[in-house]
Amino acid sequence: MRILKLFLLMLFVGTGTTMAQQKQKAIETVKISTPTVQCESCKNRIERYMTREEGVQSVKVDVKKHITTVKYFTDRTNIENIKTGIANAGYDADNVTANPESYAKLPTCCKKPEDGGGMDKKH
Repeated sequence: MRILKLFLLMLFVGTGTTMAQQKQKAIETVKISTPTVQCESCKNRIERYMTREEGVQSVKVDVKKHITTVKYFTDRTNIENIKTGIANAGYDADNVTANPESYAKLPTCCKKPEDGGGMDKKH
């Protein structure tokens, strides 16, 4: 009886470890160039917008390096969907250009310098 309990315990622990490893494989991290990010307002806008996207686990925008790091579930979304999501928020993402309508709605501080925007030290 003791051996049977030990066997079942080992089987259960082994299955739990395998399932945890499979879950870890389903999450990927990608770094996307977001050159049009200008300020903290941009950072907050992208992070807020992207956390609502299906399959996105977390988003971190580095304003100084113009890099957005996204952790996502590979079975729910992909890199192209993430880039499109950032573009739909109004920002360029790698080779995907910002959605013109979304870009037009951005505050002045979040627009490109050639469009009258740029870094405002208050943000």
